[in-house]
Amino acid sequence: MQKSPLRSLPRNVWVLTATSFLTDISSEMIANLLPLFLANVLGVGTAVIGLIDGIAETTASLLKLYSGALSDKLGNRKWLTVAGYGLSTIAKPFLYFAATWGWVLGVRFADRIGKGIRTAPRDALLAGSIDEKQRGLAFGLHRAGDTAGAFIGLAIAALVIYFSQSAASQLTRATFQTIVLISFIPALLAVLVLAFLAKEVSVKTKAAAPTFNLAGLDKRFKLFLLAAILFTLGNSSDAFIILRGQERGLSVLQVMGMLLTFNAVYSLLAGPFGALSDKIGRRKLIITGWLAYGLVYLGFAFSQTGAHVWILFGLYGLYYAMAEGAGKAFIADLVPPERRGTAYGLYNAAVALTAFPASLIAGILWQGVGSWGGFGPSAPFLFGAVLSLAAVGLFAGVQFSEK
Repeated sequence: MQKSPLRSLPRNVWVLTATSFLTDISSEMIANLLPLFLANVLGVGTAVIGLIDGIAETTASLLKLYSGALSDKLGNRKWLTVAGYGLSTIAKPFLYFAATWGWVLGVRFADRIGKGIRTAPRDALLAGSIDEKQRGLAFGLHRAGDTAGAFIGLAIAALVIYFSQSAASQLTRATFQTIVLISFIPALLAVLVLAFLAKEVSVKTKAAAPTFNLAGLDKRFKLFLLAAILFTLGNSSDAFIILRGQERGLSVLQVMGMLLTFNAVYSLLAGPFGALSDKIGRRKLIITGWLAYGLVYLGFAFSQTGAHVWILFGLYGLYYAMAEGAGKAFIADLVPPERRGTAYGLYNAAVALTAFPASLIAGILWQGVGSWGGFGPSAPFLFGAVLSLAAVGLFAGVQFSEK
């Protein structure tokens, strides 16, 4: 009797999935409430919210670049990954004391340093633990575990909000502080699971020294990277979707329900779509996901009610389920094992660096800067839709054969 594809996956896939599951229980309890905390409690405008998110992601991007290349040099993926998760865990509780947006920026800065250290080595560790025939399934399962953790984290946060301020239209400081304290427990468990249960995967040929350029990498990887950069320029922080929901009339508890819907869709479909990419090719699935993103962002731009935003955010999960896992598996298809840390570092760095202007532009388009009042809440979503469709045109229009 043939074994189930899931049962044949190696231990590292399950350990890394469990680590991301626990981490996202912690992270999503507070990450999606941060824009509401900044706007409702600290009185911060969208331009500053975009600036905070952009600076944090830029910090992570630079470290993703170095840590991926360093893991190729050392031939060691696991302990860089553990160090990154550990730093983020230590940083998060300091949000309890945040009284200014500068304090929030400092915590986000430290948390993103941790993410920057861990992401590329973790992806390379996962890619090195599985053969190419199941690579899409492995990355899809990892994304599903990550998002299932987000769902549970959001559910816990929603329960806290329900019992502390169920009908309130704005988030309170006391509620946010309670959620920050609870979030530390799963974050600590994630670090322990990874440290004690993951196995290092040896790299047969170590890189001579950390490299930060595209020399020697497959032309197809470079084309994908270019298309991903163009797409990401219009892919601003999801904080703006949360603020759009509130602007269209959703209460804090309803915003949490909207986020739960998104994560349920993403979690349920990430694994099946990842497995589908093993059969039909990653590129087709990525293009379909980017098209879905563009259509959903057009919907956000023209939404009239909170219910519209809620439904669209659920459909937004289709984009993530189709494109995120397939994109990570696609890179592993195109790059040899000894360069995967570098490739994931370059990809994650390029995407995150582009996310800085993306979020800053979105905030300025919405509320403007200085004496200029901006174009209104529809503008960042129209901008994102146009760039996503341009990225699809670039990625679909060039000669590109998959392995």
